[in-house]
Amino acid sequence: MQFVPRPGNVVALEPHLGSTEPMSAPEPGASSDAIFARLKSAAFHELVSAALAEEPEAIGTLFVWIHPAIVRYCRARIGRTGAAYSSADDVAQEVCLAVLGALPRYEDEPKSFLPFVYGIAAHKVADHFRKTGRDKVEPSTDVPDGIDLDATPEQQTVRADVRARLVRLLDTLAPRQREILVLRLVVGLSAQETAVAIGLTATAVRVAQHRALAKLRANLAENEWL
Repeated sequence: MQFVPRPGNVVALEPHLGSTEPMSAPEPGASSDAIFARLKSAAFHELVSAALAEEPEAIGTLFVWIHPAIVRYCRARIGRTGAAYSSADDVAQEVCLAVLGALPRYEDEPKSFLPFVYGIAAHKVADHFRKTGRDKVEPSTDVPDGIDLDATPEQQTVRADVRARLVRLLDTLAPRQREILVLRLVVGLSAQETAVAIGLTATAVRVAQHRALAKLRANLAENEWL
């Protein structure tokens, strides 16, 4: 059995989800807009409150809702090809277990829960890099859940080349700048949510994002990578 929020909160989600059954797990190809509209809704905040009250159905449903977002975050940080893809999914599982263990200690507002989850995810990703001896991340601006079977071999080659160029471009940024761009542009957090997740002020996040984008534009003009 799954936790069901108040009807008014569910109805508010329907334009984003395209369904009157918003409680089910997102389809593998679900858009980021649908996933993150759900996680910023009143229904999600109600769900968090119920999970914090230790309602078993609410706890189960909470993880159905947050798991796709955690997976996309980990794949954006760690990578989406080969061994990195599997590692990202393994880290996502570790994040879910850590969030479950942290639920009894969470005392903040339900609206702050999502940045709290991403804060845990950021630490787990950092632990992964330390264990594997890596000192950088490989963010991706596109994190699909599978391969586009309709793409021709030429299209797949072009897309792979563009992704590789984007990774090299993002590697020119400092780690903190990459992290902020991933959270703001890939994951879709607000400046305030990003600030909570990484321990900065919202103003500092906006300034860092502006500088990172300016550096990317300068590098693009200088190297003509795209």
